[in-house]
Amino acid sequence: MTQPTDIRGEHLHTALPLAASGVPVLPLRAGKVPFGNCRHCTDNACGGRPNMKTPGPCTCPHPCHGWAAATTDPDIVRSGAWHSAWERATAVAYHPGGADLTVVDLDDADAITWARTTLPATRTVPTTRGEHWIYRGAMRSANAVRPGVDIKSAMSYARWLGPGSGRITALPDAVRALAVKQRTAVRPTAVTVPAPTGGGECRHRTPVYLERGIAMAEQRITEARTAVHATVYRTFLAVLSTHGRCGCLTETHIARLFTAARAKGESPRHCTDAWTNARTRLGL
Repeated sequence: MTQPTDIRGEHLHTALPLAASGVPVLPLRAGKVPFGNCRHCTDNACGGRPNMKTPGPCTCPHPCHGWAAATTDPDIVRSGAWHSAWERATAVAYHPGGADLTVVDLDDADAITWARTTLPATRTVPTTRGEHWIYRGAMRSANAVRPGVDIKSAMSYARWLGPGSGRITALPDAVRALAVKQRTAVRPTAVTVPAPTGGGECRHRTPVYLERGIAMAEQRITEARTAVHATVYRTFLAVLSTHGRCGCLTETHIARLFTAARAKGESPRHCTDAWTNARTRLGL
C-alpha cells in the first residue's frame, strides 16, 4: 500500500533539484504524456497564460496546459495541487526551451549513426530506443525532421532520463536547419478548404486566446505518437467547436494546422477530409 507514496517521493526527489537548478519540470502520466487540464481549464477555457514563451501554468494551481505546466518553483512542485499528479506519475519531464536547451531525440540506431557522422558532439542521454543529444540554446520544436529524429525545445517537453554524459555544446546551425527544411518541405501544400464565415472577430476574450488555441492544437498534433488520423480529426473538431462560428479563423490558421498534420505524415486529402468531417459534425 505504500508504493504510490514511494513512487511520488522518488519523482519529487528527482524534480525538486531540477527545478532548483532552473530546469522547468512537470509530472508525466502513463503513456509518457502530461496530465490533462483540470475541469476549470478544459479546452483552455481559462484563457491560459499571458504568453506561450515562458514555462509555468496559468493562474490554476494544478499541472495544467501540457508542457506549459513546467515550472521551476519548488513550492508549486511540492504543492497539494500537484500531490495527486505525483502519486499517479510514471516519470518526470522537463521543458527544454524553458531551460535554454534543445533535445535532438534520436529514436533508433540509424538515427544515432546519422547524428554521429553529421552533428557536433554534445551531452548524450540513453533512452529506451536511442539517445537524446542535448545542446545549449533554444529553437522551435519539430517532429520527424528526418527518419527517427525529433527536435524538442520551445513549446515541448522531454522525459528526464538522467544527466547523461559529455559536455553540453552550443546549438549548431545544422540542427536549426533541420526545422527550416521541414517547414519548407511542407509549405507548398495549398489549403483548399475555406475558412468558416462569421463576424470576423473572436468573441472569446482577446486575439491572444485564438493564437494560444492554435498553438496548442499544433502542439497536440505534433506530439501524437499513435492514432495520428484520430488525433488530427479530434484536434480540428476542438478548434472548430470553439472558433468555427465566430469567423475568427483565417486560412493562415488553417494552414498552420494542416502543416502540423502534414509533418506527421498526413496527406493533403486526409487533412481536407478531417476538416470537412469536423465541420459537418458541428453543422458548420
